[in-house]
Amino acid sequence: MEQGLKLLIQLVVEFAPVIVALINKRTDESLDITKYQIPQAIQTFIEIADTVTPKKTVETGFEQEKLLQQQLSAYQRETLLEVAKQERDTALKLPEVNKILDSWPLRLYPSQILESHVGYGRTPLKIFLAPPQVKFDEFDHKHEETAGIELMLAEGIREFINNNYSLHHPMRPIEFLAGAWDSKRFHSESSIKALFGMLKTEPVLILESENDGDYLNFRIAYWGLGQTNYYYKTISRINYREIIQQSAKNRALEWKKIRDNLLALGEDIAEINKFGQDNVVNLAILEKAEKWQAQGIDISKLGLKYQVNHQDFEQLGQVLITCHRLVAAWVADIYHLVHHDVPPLLPELLPSLLKDAFDLQSVQAIAMGYKQVYQALEKERLYWVPELALQLAQSLAHLPDRSWSQEQINYSINTWLDLHRVSRHEFANPLEAMQSAIRVEDEEYVHKLKAYFLAVNDRQSILDVEKLLVAIAHLKHKRTLEAPSLGYTLKGHSGRVTSVAISPEGEVLVSGCTDQNINIWNLNDGNFIKTIAGNLGEVSSVAVSPNGDFLAVGSCEHPRSNVKVWDLKTGKLIHTLLGHQKPVNVVVISPDGQILASGSNKIKLWNLHKGDRICTLWHSSAVHAIAISPDGTILASGSSDTKIRLWNPRTGDPLRTLVGHAGDVKAIAMSPDGQLLFSGSADTTIKIWHLITGKLLYSLTEHTDEITSLAVSPDGQTLFSSSADTTIKIWRISNCEAVQTLTGHSEKINTIALSPDGKVLASGSSDQTIKIWQIDKIQ
Repeated sequence: MEQGLKLLIQLVVEFAPVIVALINKRTDESLDITKYQIPQAIQTFIEIADTVTPKKTVETGFEQEKLLQQQLSAYQRETLLEVAKQERDTALKLPEVNKILDSWPLRLYPSQILESHVGYGRTPLKIFLAPPQVKFDEFDHKHEETAGIELMLAEGIREFINNNYSLHHPMRPIEFLAGAWDSKRFHSESSIKALFGMLKTEPVLILESENDGDYLNFRIAYWGLGQTNYYYKTISRINYREIIQQSAKNRALEWKKIRDNLLALGEDIAEINKFGQDNVVNLAILEKAEKWQAQGIDISKLGLKYQVNHQDFEQLGQVLITCHRLVAAWVADIYHLVHHDVPPLLPELLPSLLKDAFDLQSVQAIAMGYKQVYQALEKERLYWVPELALQLAQSLAHLPDRSWSQEQINYSINTWLDLHRVSRHEFANPLEAMQSAIRVEDEEYVHKLKAYFLAVNDRQSILDVEKLLVAIAHLKHKRTLEAPSLGYTLKGHSGRVTSVAISPEGEVLVSGCTDQNINIWNLNDGNFIKTIAGNLGEVSSVAVSPNGDFLAVGSCEHPRSNVKVWDLKTGKLIHTLLGHQKPVNVVVISPDGQILASGSNKIKLWNLHKGDRICTLWHSSAVHAIAISPDGTILASGSSDTKIRLWNPRTGDPLRTLVGHAGDVKAIAMSPDGQLLFSGSADTTIKIWHLITGKLLYSLTEHTDEITSLAVSPDGQTLFSSSADTTIKIWRISNCEAVQTLTGHSEKINTIALSPDGKVLASGSSDQTIKIWQIDKIQ
């Protein structure tokens, strides 16, 4: 009976959402149904409960049945009290719910919007169009012909988004929900507040145009992920009457050219004017206006009205389309930059969008908006700002007002100087100040500076930039003389060299290959020692234990997807570790030499000495990279789902997930002090994270193809990276600069390994060779 009561009360409580759902219909009939549905349901359940009430038997007796009936009566009273409470709470909330619904501006339910991006990777920015409500009657034009502006506007925005920010774009997805706005009823703050209350968990941009006399107030409402409030601001005021009438005047002037040509051919003016239609009237008005204006009459007081047609409204539509495209791209860039580290696209698109610079107020607002975003990035990603501001300056350089582009170029150069810790006060100008800190890696940035100054014809700055390029050329020559030398090239494999490892004493190099062999080499002289073979399959990864006794080998050929452990010195097979169902992509041995980690679609942890499985860490996608912290407390894994997961290798517990890459995570390394984590991805970037907090510190972007392998010097000052672009880059970690680039391989470099003393670097490539580099102290 008690169980029946609990179920009954639960049923009553669960009717509250039903009531809210019925309220959504906002009909008296719905409320009438609600009024009777709950009592009827309760009565039905009580009748069911009565059927299971124990009947009078010899064992129960009259007194026991009486007690049960009293209990049931008490249960019924408690249930009715609960129902009364629910009805009271609902009655109190009805006005509030109705108020929200009255301000709800969309034709879609919140649930339809919140579930719309399920199945996509990155959360797309949702864009709603609140189209303009213009009183076109004053133009003596039929409303049904102007109603097409809303459709034209939606189609223009849709085309732009599909070409540049489509829903399926891997880095900049936008979901454009055209037609969702109930344009006949709602605009302004109340509707924005209602939307934010329901959709605050989703990134949303609302493009709103509202009639204000002869003007359209163009506003945006925006909130990103995790924002506690929304941004709502007027971007510009567009004089739509002036745009439409200017279009009519331009048509009249074009008509005048045609008329004059026809008159020159001897055609009759009356016949010609039959074809002119409203252009004839507009031209007459325009000529009178010019005559009166020449005589000093203020024609603005005359209220001249030009006859307009669909061409003029199409011109207005094109103006509005360009405004909406500009702002949509601007906000999308901000969202994807701030939340996903994706560089802006709009500066690249600006020149084509601003062929007719009709609304400089919008352009200025966008330029200032970008600068505000860049200033907000200064605390965490200052290294991005010089390139971003320079890109924006180049986009604004062709506009009549050069002050906007000049402001951006000054901001770019000054931020560059801040990054390089250069004081501007000691030099005549910022470009001269750059001379004291210029590096080879700045060459691309300096070439972009030169392109900008050529575009604005700034001769003095061009000369200053030329001096910077001369200094870079000198540094490149000096670096060539000081670059790490290629010691020798090892040849002996007949397939892609997939993995290399160096023994802890720095005497032995181990290489794994798709030719199903493991080769052992003398690292000092490059002599071949021996081959380990035997039903290995294609070797994907090799690892040497810290004491130099064990060699772990991962196979990526199914069904021989296994891990084998060998005695490195004797070549004797010690363990064959089974359990992976998919190719093993990576094997790693912990710094204390106790744990072996192997990664396929799952990560398995093994006792290296005994061969026993400790635990399994579950991934949903292929694991390409694993690293274990120096103290053995954190295991980091990189996957094809673009995420990095941190685990406790002793317990198997997940600790944190790092999100920031836009492609498969292919490589992971940790600093010797356990403070930094480095990750390389198919998105061509290397990211530097604070291991304990998971905070993204920097992104390195010099490579042009996927990152395949990473290594950190023993002193933690230098990072080495290999890439499918056939190069190895050497980075100074303190300022995140690429100080050297090693070339020599003819195909993708799959793997690198650094000797324990940091003096020798080995690289393995798809060109079937291993190269040994002598690494001197990085200058």
